[in-house]
Amino acid sequence: MTLSHSRLDQLREFECQLDPQKPERGKIPARVLGYGEISTVFEIEAAGLRGLALKRLPSFVNQIEIEKYTATFVEYNRLLEQDIGLQLPARDYAIVTNAKGRPVFYIVQQKLPAESIGNRAIHQLSHEQVQSLVRRVLRHARQVWDFNRRQNRIQVAIDGQISNWSIDGESLRYVDTSTPLFRIDGIEQLDTELFLRSAPSFMVWILRAFFLKDVVNRYYDFHRVAVDLVANFYKEQKPELIPDVIQTANEFFAGEAQALNIAPLTAKEVNDYYKEDALIWSLYFNMRKIDRFLRLRVMRGEYPYILPEQIKR
Repeated sequence: MTLSHSRLDQLREFECQLDPQKPERGKIPARVLGYGEISTVFEIEAAGLRGLALKRLPSFVNQIEIEKYTATFVEYNRLLEQDIGLQLPARDYAIVTNAKGRPVFYIVQQKLPAESIGNRAIHQLSHEQVQSLVRRVLRHARQVWDFNRRQNRIQVAIDGQISNWSIDGESLRYVDTSTPLFRIDGIEQLDTELFLRSAPSFMVWILRAFFLKDVVNRYYDFHRVAVDLVANFYKEQKPELIPDVIQTANEFFAGEAQALNIAPLTAKEVNDYYKEDALIWSLYFNMRKIDRFLRLRVMRGEYPYILPEQIKR
């Protein structure tokens, strides 16, 4: 996919008129498809941009930062697609400038059918089909750890939660590559300080000292990725599936992924993980709302991030 000059001009115009506090009420109509911690996915109702899913990342302060991220993003996609063998959606990216003169990065993908995304699909599939989907996700994720074991120089991470996969017939596509985590000779290629840009200013030092390293490391650990995948069924309001999903994961690790020597998951581990994760992210979200109020109302500054009205955990 290649973004034409006319589409790029439309995207620049959209960004310049965007009010992050009222993203769907601008001169150019847009609909929010999803929220991330530092990103928002839009469908923009402009002739040249209809049918595209555009993920907006406003965390950058200068051109050097965004150029480094771009190189990391491109290489991560290449690693997943060419070296590891995952299927990714057709994509492009664009760098535009907002009304304040700061660079904003957009990931551009063809919009996929909503019902094909894993967290939507699990509400439509049968019990057995959900177990099959989880097994397929684990098989695709295993390709990352097989690659990591084949050599020592490059180690690639992945976020395997169910919402990051799209069902395309008999195939799965990994749809969220906006957090390009991989290490070369042990050195993280992504500037992980970008995660802290959206954090409340009064919490940054706490997050850096106690949480950042652990959050990043979890995506290099197949066992913890699997725990996150299973615990995600709580968030998606399907807790009744969790016992069988745990069994499916453990059968996978004991059988076809036995060579990776992954410890089995337990119900207590998944439940404890979910409770802790939900508590932390709910607190974090509420602190972000306070930070937004302080930046906008007290300091009369800007707040470039888009927050949902509420989150469901």
